[in-house]
Amino acid sequence: MLELGLKTLIAYLLGTLLGSLILGRLRGVDIRSMGSGNAGATNALRTQGKSFGLSVLILDVGKGVLAVLWVPALVLPGVALQADVARQWLALACGFAVILGHVYPVWFGFRGGKGVATVVGVLGALEPRLLLPLFSCWFIVVLLTGYVGLASMLAGVGLVVSVYFFDPGDTPLLEFCVLITAFVIFTHRANIARMAAGTEHRARLWLFRSRAA
Repeated sequence: MLELGLKTLIAYLLGTLLGSLILGRLRGVDIRSMGSGNAGATNALRTQGKSFGLSVLILDVGKGVLAVLWVPALVLPGVALQADVARQWLALACGFAVILGHVYPVWFGFRGGKGVATVVGVLGALEPRLLLPLFSCWFIVVLLTGYVGLASMLAGVGLVVSVYFFDPGDTPLLEFCVLITAFVIFTHRANIARMAAGTEHRARLWLFRSRAA
């Protein structure tokens, strides 16, 4: 199991490279001390503006893509390819590891983002067709409610439903989507509490305007 272990570790370490914290250090800020305290693209956009938020989003999505397309194909010195490990399961393991690294980065005190942007990158690399129902559900919920966290959670549920009905024979992908949806809901538990208390931020206005507006 050496190949599986090493490549999932590499994917995890790739996930720990948080765009918001790396770019924030170059700017001299730590967005975990601002806004919602989250180190993801949404809080980066809200507190630092569109260009910063977009840069963070690109980096966090990109590492999800790399973890699925690049890491499983790596040729590691002295490590043979494991014939008993299916390539799909290896890609899925690396996909979850990079998400885990984003949420719990060892270099940043295990305080990272909520993993949504990296999930998008992973899914885009695994099965690009899944992005349409994912984004459609997310966008509709944001427009109707203004809650980005709720939109992210319901988009995950919509993702699972889409895989179940349109590709039911792909059991590994379905199980993976159930797993990451449950994980995304877990990472948004604070958002759930704030929505219940009526104190959650709404994105209906600031998502479409400049920071200075």
